[in-house]
This record gives sequence, C-alpha cells and structure tokens, in this order.
Amino acid sequence: MTDDTDVEELEQRVEELEATVRGLTEELVDASERIRTLEAELDRTPSTEELRESREGGVIEPGDDDADTEADEATKPVDGEAEDNEESGLDDIIVA
Repeated sequence: MTDDTDVEELEQRVEELEATVRGLTEELVDASERIRTLEAELDRTPSTEELRESREGGVIEPGDDDADTEADEATKPVDGEAEDNEESGLDDIIVA
C-alpha cells in the first residue's frame, strides 16, 4: 500500500513542479518582451520635441551645477552637529 501512496505523492509533486515551470516560463517570456521593448526605446534617438520637453520638465542632466550645489547643501552638517562623527562612528561598530 505504501508503494501506491508514494507513487501518488510523486505524481502530485511532478504536477506541482510542472505547473511551477510553466508559470516561471511565462514570467520569463513576459520579462524578455518588456526588456526588448525598453531596449528598443533606449536605442531610439529622441526627437527634438522630446528633448525640449525633458529640459522644460526639470530633468537633471549630468553636469548640472545647480543639482550638485543642492546635493552638497543637503550633506553639510547642521549647526550643533559634530563634525567628528567619523571618529565616533568607529566606536559604534558592533560585530555580530
């Protein structure tokens, strides 16, 4: 009787694995299609209108000095913050 039970359990497990493989295959096909679409968009040269819209939309371009200044301001220590955080940070390291 245990042989029949083992065979049934194995058959059920095979069906589950086959369903999993089918599902993963579908996801892989969908992901590949999305990747191809994104790559095609990246390879496409943007039109003059699209470039104009991106500049007007406030997109930060590499080399934009204003963005660098804002980033520097955000990382400056505020009055009252100790600039010796680097030294105290070494003492705070905990090894698990």
